[in-house]
Amino acid sequence: MASTRSAVNVIPDDRESSTYRFIIVAAKRARQLQNGARSFLPSTSRKPTVAAMEEVRRGLVQYEDRIRDAEFAEPETEAQNI
Repeated sequence: MASTRSAVNVIPDDRESSTYRFIIVAAKRARQLQNGARSFLPSTSRKPTVAAMEEVRRGLVQYEDRIRDAEFAEPETEAQNI
């Protein structure tokens, strides 16, 4: 039996962004929407999780990846640690 999946519920399969990161960012954004934040998109869904996933998928939610940023940061010298 073939399952029909809405494009809204598909998690992006991109090497640059992990599924885990997508879920965490969408969950945090959904919590913001539940607490009264305005959505970046007009949505027909009243579910904050659906709206949050779409916002993250479209790149409308800014987030900081501290681990990835630390990997690509230039090494600090002793003079910078003062």
